[in-house]
Amino acid sequence: NNKNSQNQIDNSLPTGLSNPARRALSGAGITELHQLRNFKLSEIRELHGMGPKGIRILSEALKKQNLTFKSE
Repeated sequence: NNKNSQNQIDNSLPTGLSNPARRALSGAGITELHQLRNFKLSEIRELHGMGPKGIRILSEALKKQNLTFKSE
């Protein structure tokens, strides 16, 4: 199972995100990790259902891909 999640590097949202966090991202039209480049961190934090753990998971996943949130 871990092998599969590591193969989903480019576009998949990271495993470990809660369902509320996934719904929050989906509601904002975000279904793939790289789409977060178009959003400021503050915008993602404001989404209903997105908590500190979700922000940490997303930030770490972006960092692994050498991606960042949009500048504030």
